[in-house]
Amino acid sequence: MIRIEGLVYTYPGAEAPALRGVDLLVRAGEIVLVTGPTGAGKTTLCKAAGGVLAHEYGGTLEGSVRLGGEAIEDYAGMAAIARVAGIAFDDADAQLIFSTVEEEIRTASPDEERTEEVLEMMGLLHLRDRAPHTLSGGEKQRTVLGTVIAGDPSVLILDEPAAELDPGHAEKVAEILAALKKKGTAVLIVENTPGPFAAVADRVVRLEAGQIVARPAIDPEPVAAHPGTGDTGEPAITIRGLTHAYDGGFALRGIDLLVRAGECVAITGENGSGKTTLIKHLNGLLRPQQGSVEVCGMDTRRHPVPALARKVGLVFQNPDTMLFEETVEKEVLFGARNTGVPDPDGAATAALAAVGLLEKKAVYPRHLSRGERQRLAIACALAMDPAVIVLDEPTTGLAPDEAGPVMDLLQDLGRQGKAVVMVTHDHGLARRYAGRIIRMETGRIVEDMTPGDEELCRRSSSTGAATVSSTA
Repeated sequence: MIRIEGLVYTYPGAEAPALRGVDLLVRAGEIVLVTGPTGAGKTTLCKAAGGVLAHEYGGTLEGSVRLGGEAIEDYAGMAAIARVAGIAFDDADAQLIFSTVEEEIRTASPDEERTEEVLEMMGLLHLRDRAPHTLSGGEKQRTVLGTVIAGDPSVLILDEPAAELDPGHAEKVAEILAALKKKGTAVLIVENTPGPFAAVADRVVRLEAGQIVARPAIDPEPVAAHPGTGDTGEPAITIRGLTHAYDGGFALRGIDLLVRAGECVAITGENGSGKTTLIKHLNGLLRPQQGSVEVCGMDTRRHPVPALARKVGLVFQNPDTMLFEETVEKEVLFGARNTGVPDPDGAATAALAAVGLLEKKAVYPRHLSRGERQRLAIACALAMDPAVIVLDEPTTGLAPDEAGPVMDLLQDLGRQGKAVVMVTHDHGLARRYAGRIIRMETGRIVEDMTPGDEELCRRSSSTGAATVSSTA
């Protein structure tokens, strides 16, 4: 059980509270889903419920938090809390510390039978010997979820548990949580949109500006947009026969792809289909093992990453891997100054204004919400004025009313002649905003289509390597 009463919390150095008089009860055998916009305090609420604020953050905490019937401050520390509560925060990378997926699960439950059960439950059997850092974002998230579930805790606290999952795996996680609820587990879930958890939640509450304001109906679908593509020009990305293998097997198998300036292209596919591995080749983070990649006429095998970064802005699936400076403004200025932007200060200001973060330029980035950190990462890329912008799940952590303006901005960049490539699990978002949708399976491009004319434009490859172009 989780019982929160009159909770007011202010981060160290902050002028205003992040939570303001929150009351929340999650009973044994109950799933409570908390929604709300970025910056509403949802992640802070998870940290409060899980004892992180009381035991690790400092700051000012008023009111009471009880976990499993005991006051949170009476626990000896996070190790003691872990025996009661399984906590999965929104940064999967920060929770993966061992050498293999199996080892991650086994540390939570040394029982061999339970480890096998969880590996199968989370669809991780084929990845058991893989190093966590080589996994896709969704595979990492499933590993973390498996780890917190493996110990059979009486309480689960999950911050954006489906943020990096494809729809099929998100549905599976919802089914698992429904089964745990029947066993008496108390589950607190934070999500920007209810998604598959709406069907299994007992209550949905909405958090805004640090306060619980309502128990809302399900958020409506966003208003449809028209896919936008500017006048397409010269090739911006040319990939021929690209193959890449990790220790656990092939991630890419003979990819051929052409993207022209002015195109907005969405890449879809299940977790582990090769999407993130593909885009890491676009700025030299990965080099072709076979085949070739050219970006703006530059062969990625022959140019260093800093040179490629002047042409390609890459926004990772997890924004925390990009953030290291002391303020929001310094984060954006770092890339602009180091890639030779003529007016870095002006570029930083314009980029922050474009993503709605100008008023938070003096804030420490780690004090932003997940969605705000996502927008900051996008601003860092925009400030460098690249010819190609590549985004891995650009709306992760964003509520629907916040995702729309970000996607409108990306469409505008396409109309300005920039090539925009985004990886997304959200098929509806891809149809609304992309001029072209590419679907991947097991390291291959299996479909290339235009929204609204999908049957006519679909290209399926029986050999696994579909050759696609902007004229598809």
